[in-house]
This record gives sequence, structure tokens and C-alpha cells, in this order.
Amino acid sequence: MTDQVHLAIALERAGWHPAAWREATARPHELTTARYWRDLLRTADDAGIALATIEDALSLPDRFEPVEGLRRDRVRGRLDAVLIASYVAPLTRRIGLVPTVTTAHPEPFHVATGIQTLDFASRGRAGVRLVAGASTAERANFGRRATGVDAIPASGRVEDSPEILAAFREAGEFADVLSRLWDSWQDDAIIRDVAAGRFLDADRVHNIEFEGEFFSITGASIVPRSPQGRPLITVLAHQTVPYRLAAERADVVFITPHDGAEVPGLALPAILSELDAAADELRDAGERLRVFADLLVLIEDSESAARDALARLDEWDGAPLASDARVVVGTPADVADAVRELAAAGVDGVRLRPARQPADVAAIAEQVVPLLRSTGTLRADDGGRSLRARLDLARPESRYVREKVSL
Repeated sequence: MTDQVHLAIALERAGWHPAAWREATARPHELTTARYWRDLLRTADDAGIALATIEDALSLPDRFEPVEGLRRDRVRGRLDAVLIASYVAPLTRRIGLVPTVTTAHPEPFHVATGIQTLDFASRGRAGVRLVAGASTAERANFGRRATGVDAIPASGRVEDSPEILAAFREAGEFADVLSRLWDSWQDDAIIRDVAAGRFLDADRVHNIEFEGEFFSITGASIVPRSPQGRPLITVLAHQTVPYRLAAERADVVFITPHDGAEVPGLALPAILSELDAAADELRDAGERLRVFADLLVLIEDSESAARDALARLDEWDGAPLASDARVVVGTPADVADAVRELAAAGVDGVRLRPARQPADVAAIAEQVVPLLRSTGTLRADDGGRSLRARLDLARPESRYVREKVSL
């Protein structure tokens, strides 16, 4: 248990409210510009926020949104999250860069090399957020799958959908392959012996020889082992199956706790207990899973102004804001209080989802962070340059070194 947390931020186009692009403070003409993303991430970086996730998707409609009759009053289109992160990597100093990747269609080899390259470009600040799924619209964009995840089952339980269960098995295998590829070069594989004419010690580069249910991969990564050894793997989890995926394969899990009476099954103590049990069963000895709780925030100088802003956005969208995460609408002090409550309850971090960008990003950086720092709620920054070091995660040794030692 701890009373201190790391702070993260989740960036999503114009913000997490569907009508955020219509706000006077929004920059809808700049959503596909490099400057827009540079400004957001520099603001978060300068504030000392530990990491930023960047949302992404593989279809024009949102997940499970009907393809026919696509709403025209919401932001459509986006930039590739991995490329955004790669662009801002040399323009930022400390913040971890964690783009979102859907596991159903990209090849893990391509994702592994892209994230390794990001780790080099950022000097050790890369991670990835894996999303399981293959919706109808996504499948139509790739044309390689006849079936996938077309809807959440009526029960809301992942266990009741064979297609979703398969998607999570695939995501777990995807994460396993990433780690193996990231380990495939030993740290000392490149020797650069000019006199002997040997650039590489080939005995220190290992084919992963992976054969699974979804992937069959023989070779090694084409990218040498990156600064963190293994960039961070993160997932968002709401219930048992994704909790188990996180416990077995992830470094960080984002969860969405609510008041127990408000949403049964999503009380924080129950989530933490289930994650602990899954980790005891599935996780290798070593680093424990880091747990970040999500909050969607809309911030104004007064509670009434915040409520009015939300009402205006809801009216524009034609429906009240709906989110898997708890929504906090109020002042910077209200948000800081919510973060402190989660810190006291034992999470390692809190990820804030700004309802409006850039307005709520600026409010987080300029008002919420100083409040949390003044009360000692934010973890002290030990000066570690890598994202792993900042989250107190050790740099893992390549599994192939361990295998050699065991022989």
C-alpha cells in the first residue's frame, strides 16, 4: 500500500468527450498536424507527468459503432500513434511514450521493431498499449478474417463470447512474441571490432523459434536490443479475462474502478484482489504488476462552470457522456482529491483522460500537478532517464542469457 502515485495522461484526438472538438478552446483544424501533438506532449512532459498513452484504432467508426449511418458530428480520422510517438520522441525529455496497437491485424514482428525503434529515438522511454479485438469495420479494412468480435455479449462478460476469448488469447500470444523478439539480441551482440573485421557476434543473436495458436515466427528482430531491453507492455482491463492477460504479460495495467455501490464488480478493492490472485497464479517471479487507475476529467475554475461545460458538450453530442472510467467534473482540487483517494487505496498510478484537448491537458499540467506535488501525492522523480527506471521497474536481462547460464 502506498499514498504516492505516478501520474499518466491518455491522449485521444480532441479529447475524450465526443463533442470536445466543438469547444472554443479546441484546435480541430490541427488534429492531424505534428504541432498539435508536440504541444500536448511537451505540456505533459514539462509538468513531470510520467507517461502518456496515445489512442489509436484500425477503422473509421469507433469500436462496435455501426458502419452504416456513420455520425458526421464526431471527429473521424486520426494519425498513427506509433508515428506520433516517434516524431515527439526527440522533442521531449522525460515523459514515457506509449502508443496504442490493436493486436488482431498487425504482425507482432512489425510492432516489435517499431517500438524498439521508438525506444532508441526516445532514449529509453517507449512502451505499447495492446488492444485485443477484430471488429467488423477493422476486418473490412484488412480482408483477411471472416470472423471476429462483432459485439459485446448481452451479459457483458468476456467469457460468454468465444470470439472475444480468442481475441484475448491472440493478444497474450502477441505480447509473448514481442518480449521474445525484444530479447533476441543480447546487449553485447554488436562488438564493432574493426581490427578483426567483426561487427556482430552472431552467437549472441537468437532466433525465437516461436510456434503458437496464432503466430509462427522463426527469426530474430532486425533491431538490436533497445535501451530498456524490453519496452513496457501495458493493457487496459475491465474484468477477469483481461485481468489475467495483464497479470501474465503486462508491466502496467490500466483499470477503471468505480464506487462499489455504483457499478457492482468494479470496486477498487475487488479489482486489486483479483489482479493479485491472477498474478500469483500466472506471473513469473520478478517484477510485480503495476496498477494505474483511470479517471476521465473535465476541469474548470468552479464546479458550476465545469457542470455547465459538460452540459454544453452533452447537448452538442445529443446524449450524456458515457465512459468505462469514473468521470470527475469539477475544479483542479476535485481532481486532486480523487487522485489522492486512489493513492490511499493502493494503486501505483493514476491515468487521467482529459475530456477536452488541449484545455484539460493544460489544467492538469498547470493546476492539478502542482496541487498533487504540494501534498506529496506524486512519487519523487529519482532522475532515472528510462521509463522503466521512472516506474521503479528493473531492466530485464535477455532470456537467452539466462538460458545459456542455466545450461
